[in-house]
Amino acid sequence: MKDILIASNNDHKFKEISAILAHIPVRLIKPSELGLILEPAENGSTYFENALLKARAFHEASGMAVLADDSGLEVEALGGEPGLHSHRFSPKSGATDHDRCLYLLSKLQGKPKPWLAAFHCHAVLYVRPDLVGDNHGSIAGEITQEFHGSNGFGYDPIFWIPQEGKTMAELDPERKNQISHRAMAFSTFKLLKNWVSGEE
Repeated sequence: MKDILIASNNDHKFKEISAILAHIPVRLIKPSELGLILEPAENGSTYFENALLKARAFHEASGMAVLADDSGLEVEALGGEPGLHSHRFSPKSGATDHDRCLYLLSKLQGKPKPWLAAFHCHAVLYVRPDLVGDNHGSIAGEITQEFHGSNGFGYDPIFWIPQEGKTMAELDPERKNQISHRAMAFSTFKLLKNWVSGEE
């Protein structure tokens, strides 16, 4: 079984990735298990660039194969915002997920509904400098005025998925890990599957 370091200090993200990749014979490692404390600057101009920056930094610090991802919410009525700045969208210092949702809703007031949106995720596998691959996933939906559900994190409570009749935060975790943007990015990641099976 191969070991992969997850380039994130976010426990929610680690649990999601672990669940999504549960069927793959791989051991996922948290940075904290190695005593690694890294906060690479996410100053890329795309989700891919940010994921690559994180993957490379954690690989150079650990020497291990690394999985990284960068994700964001894009709202059509806001010209694609918050996008790359989803986690840093609120101007409030020390903003919580709830604060970010409230700020997003405040920006949408007065704009015609439906507030169409999509979550995007770009994953990068960095095995070594000459073996790097990436994969993208997304899910379409719309922003809802009210908060619903207590599962998930980030903007999940206000991201409505019409075909499910629920917000992302109302989904059973098992269902979320089948259809989410992160699920799509990781579960269809060809290089990841090939490397784990020894084909790369």
